[in-house]
Amino acid sequence: MHPEFQQLMHQATQLTRSGDLAAATAAIQAALRGGPPAVLRRQDDVDASDVIDVQAWEVPDSARAPDKAPDIPGDAARPAPRPAVSADTFTAGSFRNSSGQRAYKLYVPPNPDGAPRPLVVMLHGCTQDADDFAAGTAMNEAAREQGFYVLYPVQSRSANPQKCWNWFKHNHQQQGRGEPSILAGMTREVMAAHPIDPARVYVAGLSAGGAMAAILAGAYPELYAAAGVHSGLAAGAASDLPSALSAMKGAGVAPAGQAGSGVPTIVFHGDRDATVHPGNAESVIAASAGAGAGARAETQRVAGATGKRHSTRHVYRNAAGDIVAERWDVHGAGHAWAGGTPNGSYTDGAGPDATAQMLRFFFERGSAGKH
Repeated sequence: MHPEFQQLMHQATQLTRSGDLAAATAAIQAALRGGPPAVLRRQDDVDASDVIDVQAWEVPDSARAPDKAPDIPGDAARPAPRPAVSADTFTAGSFRNSSGQRAYKLYVPPNPDGAPRPLVVMLHGCTQDADDFAAGTAMNEAAREQGFYVLYPVQSRSANPQKCWNWFKHNHQQQGRGEPSILAGMTREVMAAHPIDPARVYVAGLSAGGAMAAILAGAYPELYAAAGVHSGLAAGAASDLPSALSAMKGAGVAPAGQAGSGVPTIVFHGDRDATVHPGNAESVIAASAGAGAGARAETQRVAGATGKRHSTRHVYRNAAGDIVAERWDVHGAGHAWAGGTPNGSYTDGAGPDATAQMLRFFFERGSAGKH
C-alpha cells in the first residue's frame, strides 16, 4: 500500500474518532484520488464555542444547504391523511425543502373519531434527540391523556456537531430562511397529513431549542398560537457567535423589540442557571409582550410541595387586561427542564411541572387560524 495512502487513511480514522466527519471524508476522498485533500480541517482548528449547552464546533454555512430559500412543500411524498386512529403511535419521518432536510418523530394520540386535535412542536436542546426529549419532558404521556399530537424535529449532526439548533446565526432567524423555514414547513406538512386544528398549534423548546422556539414564534405568528421557552434566549438576542456567548453570559441582555411579537409566551428559567443567564427570561418576555410589559406584571409566590422547588410566577397583561405572557423563576434550579423525569437528560425532577404549566397556558388560547 502506498505510504501516502496509508497516511491519509490513518488521518481519516483519527478524524472520524474525534467526530470531524467532514475532514475525515476529505481525507478518504484524497486517498482515493491519490493526492492530498484540498482542505483537511482538524477540529482543533475550528472555533470550539459554537454551542449553547456543551462544547461543540461550528459547521461552516458552505457545508450546508442554502439558507436563502422560501418555504416550499416537502420534496418527499407526503403520507396519506389518517383521519381516525384507534391506538397511539410514535413514528419517525423526515421533511425536506430547499433550505435543507431534518428528521423528526411524531406522537399520534388515539383519535377514533378523527376530530381535529392540537399540535405541540417540541425542540430539543443540544446533544438531545426526540426520544430523549420525549422521555425527559413526559410530553407523550400528557398527549395520550389530553389527546394532542407532538412533533419532535431532530437537529442533524451535519448542521451542528452537538445537535444544537443554530439560533445564534443571522441566517437562521427569519421567515423563509434556514432552520425556521425547515421547521415551519415540517409543521405544515404534519398538519396536512393529520386531523390537526390549525388554530391550536404551539411550539416549545429547551435551551437551544427554546431559543429556536422563540424565533419560530416571532417569524411565523400566523402558524404558532403560543410558545414555551425553557432556559432559552429571545429572538434577536444574538446574530453571531460572539454576541451569542455574550447573551448567554448575561452581558448586554436587552429587549429584542419595543412592540413585541404579540405571540403569547410562557417562560421557565432556573435562577441558578450557569449556562444561559436567567436575565434572558425577561428578554424573552419583552420580545413577546413588549418592552413595557413588566410595568403591568403581577407576581405571586408558588410554593413547592415537600422537597420540591419554590417558584415565582410573573403574569403579564396587555392594555385590555388579557394575559399575554407568563414567566416562572424556578428558585435554586440550574439548566434543566423543570419537573422532568430522570428518563431523559437535562431534567430537574424537583422543579414545578413545566410540561403541565406550558400545556395549560397553550390550551387557554388559540390563533386566528389563518395559515
